Amino acid sequence: MASTDAVTFDRHPAAYRHWRLSVEGAVAWLELDVDEQGGLVPGYELKLNSYDLGVDIELYDATQRLRFEHPEVRAVVITSAKEKVFCAGANIRMLAASEHQWKVNFCKFTNETRNAIEDATANSGQIYLAAVNGTCAGGGYEIALACEKILLVDDNSSTVALPEVPLLGVLPGTGGLTRVVDKRRVRKDLADVFATRPDGVKGKTAVEWRLVDELVPRPEFRETVKKRAQELAESSTRPVGVAGVELAPLDCESTDDALRYRFVRAELDRALGLVSITVRASAEDGWLLRMTRELDDLILRLRTNEPELGTWLLRTEGDPADVLAQEQALSDDWLSNEIVHFYKRTLKRLDVTSRSLIALIEPSSCAAGLLFELALACDRQYILDGPPIDDEDSEDRASITLSEANFGMCPMGNGLTRLESRFYGDPEHLAALPRTRLSPVEAVEYGLVTDAPDDLDWEDEIRIALEGRASLSPDALSGMEANHRFVGPETIETKIFGRLAAWQNWIFTRPNASGDEGALRRYGTGQKAVFDRKRV
Repeated sequence: MASTDAVTFDRHPAAYRHWRLSVEGAVAWLELDVDEQGGLVPGYELKLNSYDLGVDIELYDATQRLRFEHPEVRAVVITSAKEKVFCAGANIRMLAASEHQWKVNFCKFTNETRNAIEDATANSGQIYLAAVNGTCAGGGYEIALACEKILLVDDNSSTVALPEVPLLGVLPGTGGLTRVVDKRRVRKDLADVFATRPDGVKGKTAVEWRLVDELVPRPEFRETVKKRAQELAESSTRPVGVAGVELAPLDCESTDDALRYRFVRAELDRALGLVSITVRASAEDGWLLRMTRELDDLILRLRTNEPELGTWLLRTEGDPADVLAQEQALSDDWLSNEIVHFYKRTLKRLDVTSRSLIALIEPSSCAAGLLFELALACDRQYILDGPPIDDEDSEDRASITLSEANFGMCPMGNGLTRLESRFYGDPEHLAALPRTRLSPVEAVEYGLVTDAPDDLDWEDEIRIALEGRASLSPDALSGMEANHRFVGPETIETKIFGRLAAWQNWIFTRPNASGDEGALRRYGTGQKAVFDRKRV
């Protein structure tokens, strides 16, 4: 099963099919009420409040709107609008029938959305509370795990569970295993028992094992949730008395060979398996938020709809002074904070994108500060040491300008800046990097680019680099790039995107899970899965 239409990510609460978003003063309610017939792709029903990519796109939209459009919201309750079921997790029929690439992209996006929920609590003062008012399994419990507090209804039947290993032969793919031991600090032997029990854990045991924070009798559930949410709201650092910013439609112009927004555009070359992405700088008010929304949307569309375009060329264009001025205009108010963290999350999305990323820095580029982070996120960087290719008499030259934005504003998932990752273990070199405009030669000397071909060699050097990339195994490249991009310490994020995602990727291709006799395929048929018993 695969989508026949291109997936888009523009949503609005007025048109949600699966979520109800309401705001009551300082508390917002996100109630999951999945339309069983509302699957993004034909071929399955979304029973028991299970979800697919379409459900999660709405959740992502809601989390973004709460941060930008509702600064008054200080606590967010995630609960179910259905009776006695919170969420059954990712839809099994959808997973069983989906192509490998679809499953992997789906898991990646849901992970990013769960991380965005935690980011809202950590950096925006919007504290999430999971009100588990019924059975909660798999990805449903992983949504709850992304929240700071979990309340479970005490009705002698509702459970929390991670049944993927015993029932499906796969892993809880949205950070469940990692968050249980790293975030909730469940003892590893108890975590082992929990993750191998298909029926899950309920009641006092769930509290004793730290799987939930509090049990609440059903008659008192709603009122207790309100009370706890209000307590969380009162502890929030969210500002008071400020107005939100509407997230208007992006108006993407989409054709067979291009995606064009106001400040971002992508040209698709299917013959070469190549996407050329250009980000344009501007001095206009609101540029950074608008550009970030466009770039975020573009990354999601390309990842989901264009899996065979394996190399992304990233360019910037405009005046470096405009970029630096936009940075200077950022203040310590809530909106600037939201914009910076949104740009950070978009860069992180780029970091975990399984494509070869190559930055080209030319005389028309504005590789300065925040926009130079795009180049640093790439696997290689080439800067043209000479005049523009189409104007050899020009005096324009490419340059790089570092600013404070490159030294801590947008850390990666490993907690390091991209410069710290690039020069890992070499703090002296990092400290010596100048916050001034650097020529191509200086950029090479400081190790900020891979190479600086002159105007005579530029086109051949870039062509050879791209042809070389296209000749290599995409599978091997994805693994190699992911290893190179994330140096240094592990965090919950890197464990989820690295260790857990790699294992899930592998397990998704194994016959024990997705083979004709595998657990994922035979789930619900009454037939037992047939396992290859070798453990190597």
